[in-house]
Amino acid sequence: MNHKVIGKIIGKIMILEGIMMLAPLLVAIIYKESYLYILSFAIPSALLIIAGGLLQLLKPSRSSLYQKEGFAICAIVWIVMTIFGALPFVINRDIPNYIDAVFETMSGFTTTGASIVKDVTVLSHSSLFWRSFTHWIGGMGILVFILIFIPESNDGSSLHLLKAESPGPSVGKLATKMKMTTRILYLIYLGLTILEVVLLLLTPKNIVDGKVYKMNLFESLLASFGSAGTGGFGFVSNSMEFYSPATQYIIATFLIIFGVNFSLYYLILIGKVKEVFKSEEFKTYLIIIFLAVVVITFNIVGKINSFATLEKSFRDAYFQVASIMTTTGYTTVNYDKWPELSKFIIILLMVVGAMAGSTGGGLKVSRLVMAVKGCFIKIKKLINPRYVVKSKFEGKTLDDNITSDVFSFFVMYFLIAFIVILILSTDPVNGKTFIIDKKEVTHGFVSNFTATISCLSNIGPGLEAVGPYGSFAEYSLFSKIILTFTMLIGRLEILPVLILFNIRTWKK
Repeated sequence: MNHKVIGKIIGKIMILEGIMMLAPLLVAIIYKESYLYILSFAIPSALLIIAGGLLQLLKPSRSSLYQKEGFAICAIVWIVMTIFGALPFVINRDIPNYIDAVFETMSGFTTTGASIVKDVTVLSHSSLFWRSFTHWIGGMGILVFILIFIPESNDGSSLHLLKAESPGPSVGKLATKMKMTTRILYLIYLGLTILEVVLLLLTPKNIVDGKVYKMNLFESLLASFGSAGTGGFGFVSNSMEFYSPATQYIIATFLIIFGVNFSLYYLILIGKVKEVFKSEEFKTYLIIIFLAVVVITFNIVGKINSFATLEKSFRDAYFQVASIMTTTGYTTVNYDKWPELSKFIIILLMVVGAMAGSTGGGLKVSRLVMAVKGCFIKIKKLINPRYVVKSKFEGKTLDDNITSDVFSFFVMYFLIAFIVILILSTDPVNGKTFIIDKKEVTHGFVSNFTATISCLSNIGPGLEAVGPYGSFAEYSLFSKIILTFTMLIGRLEILPVLILFNIRTWKK
C-alpha cells in the first residue's frame, strides 16, 4: 500500500471540506446567528485545512495507485469527511449527540436523506444549509471533484479512483483526459443545479392554513442541492407537501433528470442526441417510471382522500415515484397510508434505483436489465449447451464475466441487507408504538426491513415508523452505527468498504 500517496489525497479532501465549510459559515453570518454557530463551522474548517496541509508535506516514493488502493482511499475519504462534517452539529448543539450527528452527516454525504431530526424547524439556517450542501457534495462524488486537481497519470490511477466512487457497474472516460472528464461531469452537474434554482424561484406561492409557502433563494438552493444529489433532506415540516403544484412538478422532473446517466447529457452536448434514445438502460428507466406512475395513480385516486382529483393523485404518484426511483426521499404525501399495491411498488422502486452513472442509488436499472437477460441466457444454455451468447446490453455482449459480476453484486447486496435486518431486529425499539401523522404505528419488521433497504439504497424514508413522516431517531446508538455503515456501503456499492476492512489490503 502506498500510504503516503493515500495520505496526500486524503489531505486534499480535508482541505476541500474545510473550504466548503466556509459556505454555511457565511450563511450563519448573513442570518446573524450567534457566535456559537459561526465557531461551529470556523473551528472544524480550520482543523481540516491545517491537518490537510500537514499531510501535503508527505513525500511518497511513487505516485501511482493500484486498484485496491483506489478503493481503499474512496472508503477512507468518506469516513474522514463524515467524522469532521459532524462536528458543527455537535458544537452548535443542533444535534448534541455525536453518534446522531455522524448518522445525519453520513446520510447527507451519501445522499441518503434518512434523518434522526424529528423537527427540522428547530435547526438553524446554517445547519440546514450544511445538511443539504452535503447532498450536493456527495452527489457526484468528492473524489470525482478532486480528480480535477490530481496530476494526470498514464498508469490508470485516476480511473481507479473514479471507478471506486462512481455508482454503477461500469465507468469510463467521456474525454481523452481524466481531468476533462471530471470537468465535464461537474459542469453538467452545476449547470442543472443552477437551472433548477432559477425555475424554483419563479414558481408561484401556495397558502396552507394561512401560511405562505414560496421558494425563496435559500429554500431554492436547499431543494436543488437535495435534487441534484438525490438526497432529500427536508428543511420545512412535511417536506414538499405544502409547496405549489408547479414547485412539485419542477422538483419531480429534475429528480428524474438527475437519475439519468450523466454521460448521456455529454452526448447531447456534442450533438449525438439520437444516441441517447438508443440507450437500453435509459428506455427501461423511463418505462419503469411511466408504469409505476400510472398504476399508483389509479390505485390511490379517491381512496386516500375522497376529495383528491385525478390531477392530485397523478401529481403525488409522479412525485413519489420520481423521488423513490432516484433514491431521493422528498415527499408530498404520506405514502405509508397508500393501498398495499402502491406501497409494494414503492418498495420495488427502492431496490431498483436510478441509472448507473447518475447521482442516484439502488441496484441500478442497468444491473436489473443485465440480470434479466442473464437469466434467459442461462435457460437457453441449459436447453442447448452449444448456444452462442448473442444478447447485448448497451452494445456489449453479455458474457459470463459480466453476468457473474451482476449476480455477485445482487448476492452481496441482499446478504448485507439480511444481516442488517437481523441486527435491527434485536433493537429494544421493536414492539413500541408511536403516533405518526395521526396514525398508530408499531415499530416492527416492516420498519426494520425498509430502514435497511432505505440506507443500503441511499433513499431516506421507509415505511411505518421510519416512513416519510417518521424518523430514525428511536433506534439505539448501536443500530444507528450499523445503519451509518450501511449507508456508506450502499453509496460506494459495497466493494470499497469491504476492501478497506480486509486485512490483506494492508499487507505488502
